[in-house]
This record gives sequence, C-alpha cells and structure tokens, in this order.
Amino acid sequence: MKKILVIGSLNMDTVIETPYMPQSGETLAGKSIALVPGGKGANQAYTVGKLGGDVSIIGAVADDSIGTALKANLESVGVNTSGISTLPGATTGQAFITVDDNGANSIILIAGTNGLVSREMIDQHRNLIQACDIVMMQLEIDWNVVAYAKDLAVSMGKTVIIDPAPALPGLPDSFWQGVDYIKPNETELEILAGRPLNCQADLEAAAGEMFSKGVRNVMVSLGGDGCLLMNREGMHFYPAKKVHAVDTTAAGDCFMGAFALALSRGADVAEAITYGQKASAIAVTRKGAQSSIPNPEEIQS
Repeated sequence: MKKILVIGSLNMDTVIETPYMPQSGETLAGKSIALVPGGKGANQAYTVGKLGGDVSIIGAVADDSIGTALKANLESVGVNTSGISTLPGATTGQAFITVDDNGANSIILIAGTNGLVSREMIDQHRNLIQACDIVMMQLEIDWNVVAYAKDLAVSMGKTVIIDPAPALPGLPDSFWQGVDYIKPNETELEILAGRPLNCQADLEAAAGEMFSKGVRNVMVSLGGDGCLLMNREGMHFYPAKKVHAVDTTAAGDCFMGAFALALSRGADVAEAITYGQKASAIAVTRKGAQSSIPNPEEIQS
C-alpha cells in the first residue's frame, strides 16, 4: 500500500442545525449546536486513516485546547501528525456551519493558523513529501503554498491531487501543470472557468479547459447526481447512489480521502471514483464532518 500525505487545513467546526437558511435580517431559532473536528485537510486525512490507509498531514494549529483536540482526533485513527506545526499566540482555524433540514449547508471560515501555513513549513517537513507516494491538497491554505508544495511533489515524481475548494478565480495556468487529479464541484468549476455553466455542454467545455491546462484527470462532482470524469480517454459519467442526505458538510472530503486510499491500493481511476462515491454516500446520511466518516466494513457491505 502506498503512503499518502495531506497538506491542508485543520478546523474546529461549530455546527448549527436549523429548519432552513435564514435570510438577511432574519432571526431564526436553531435546533442544535455541536463542536465537531473538521477542516478539509484534516477531514481527508481522517478519512484515509479511518479506512486503514498510511497517511500523514502537514498543517498548523495554535497552542490551545482546540488545536490539541484536533491533533488527538487525527491520531485516534492512526494519522501521523508530526507535520502539524503548533504556533503559540495564534488561533486555531474554525468553521461555522449552518445545516438545514434538507442537509444543505452554508459555511463561514475563520482561517486562523491555516492562514499561517508557509513555504518554510513545507520545507521543514520535506521528508514527509519524500516518503509518500500521493500528495493531496486543498485551497483552505494559501494557494501560493499549495503551488510551492505541488511543484516540489511533481519534481519528486509524486501523484498530486488537488481539491480546488474553496475555489479561487484567476489562478495562473502554471498552478495546474503536473496535477494528476482535481475534483471541483459545479460551483467551483464555474469560478475556475470564470463564467456561468448553464448546461451539460458548458460543464464539459470547462472540464476540457482544465484538462488543457495540464490536469491529467478532471473529476467534476455533480452532488447527488454523480461524478463526471474527463481525461485523455474522453468523458465518462459515474452516477451516484441515491440516499437521503442529512448533512453534506464532509461529502467531498470523504470522497477525496476514499478516492486517494483506493489509488494507494492499486485501483484505477474508475474504481477509485466508485469507492469514493460509496464512502461519501454513507457520510451524507450522518451529522458532522469527521464524525460522519464510515469505516471500511460499512463501505464493503
């Protein structure tokens, strides 16, 4: 089994359940509140660890109780946290998530220590990049740091996966060169393309543009409908299993973690997508981020 390194964010999520999303100026009585470990990087690393993979993470937390709790939660599923820097006097990243009765969510991020992840930290933990086979990143840390780490990983011959979330407009074409896999959703692909995508043809054209910029496999998440893949073999659609979604907060992160794990075990891209879909279909039926991640037996059943 190949080794996976995640470079990215760690957050403590404050999750508020509410009947529907309040409008501007509206006060609404919530149904519940909970603190749940999250952050896209941590969620993906946690997924790999819980599913039995060999995974490490590079990121940053503060010298506070939240940071301690986030590290401990990752370690509970076997994630190597030696790459997490502890920064005195800072604030650990947080996310405030509102989830409605349909399972849809809105999220406000406070970057905290995630905004302090630096090139120097990447260099400090270069040994983790050298030791791994797959590097997986997101955009909840500075994209310049992601680009630096990507270039380093590519130069070492690693498989590079980027989950471009939250999506940023105007990223240079060089950012995508050498990337093996990306997985934007429809909204994120619109931002990357810089224009509305109103139909299937628009989605396919935008995916083709990302492919032409140097991404070898462009996976577009279509939510509950499935996943669209574009690579040198053409276009393929993978329908999703229909489930009743309770909370979609970690759906994408669960998919990415399970996808990377499948690749690390020798799966091809089609098999890895299918495995990721099975994992995320279970995650959306549960509340919370890392608390929603299934175990291997549940996915196989």
